[in-house]
Amino acid sequence: MLNRVLIAEDLYLLRDGLVHLLQAHGFTVVAAVESGPELQKALLELRPDVSIVDVRLPPTFTDEGLQAALQARKEVPGLPILVLSQHVEQLYARELLADGSGAIGYLLKDRVFNAEQFIDAVRRVASGGTMMDPEVIAKLLASTARHEPLARLTPREREVLEAMAEGRSNAAISQRLFLSDSAVAKHTANIFAKLDLAPSDDDNRRVLAVLTYLNAARRSS
Repeated sequence: MLNRVLIAEDLYLLRDGLVHLLQAHGFTVVAAVESGPELQKALLELRPDVSIVDVRLPPTFTDEGLQAALQARKEVPGLPILVLSQHVEQLYARELLADGSGAIGYLLKDRVFNAEQFIDAVRRVASGGTMMDPEVIAKLLASTARHEPLARLTPREREVLEAMAEGRSNAAISQRLFLSDSAVAKHTANIFAKLDLAPSDDDNRRVLAVLTYLNAARRSS
């Protein structure tokens, strides 16, 4: 069972609250740190099943959390990281997502509405999946709109891709966008074709569609 968690959060009350919430749901908190250097060291030494990381940590309160996560994943590919922040740091978020190995999440603090939603995100990332807040995906989509291969997609296909990136099933996308199941299936097939994703039974194929164009945008920036 994947249950070893590392927390990186500089606000004491939030850090302590996360510790108690996770312990109440059966997780073991192996460390709770409050700065970028502490996070970097703990990620590599402890190699937790999942790390919950704030973007802006001491000493400079800029992007220490994401930079530490990026560096750790370079040394330990696929190390599960769930970013929990008030901010969308587009450059580093895109780079974190675009390595293509999954086990990544990005949630905004003011859009986590209940414990079940948060715990589900933690478990999904720990299991190698991807969990993205819709606002994060929307901002990344907007920032890469001029780049290939995203430019190949129609506006409706981009809406479907955004919903896919949030982890929604075809049925959920159908309800959200008021489309028939067959229309969603057609849009999904078109997206995979335009992003040059070969047919596969891989459960992460939908996420790879998002990672493909984010990686292309990073290369062309």
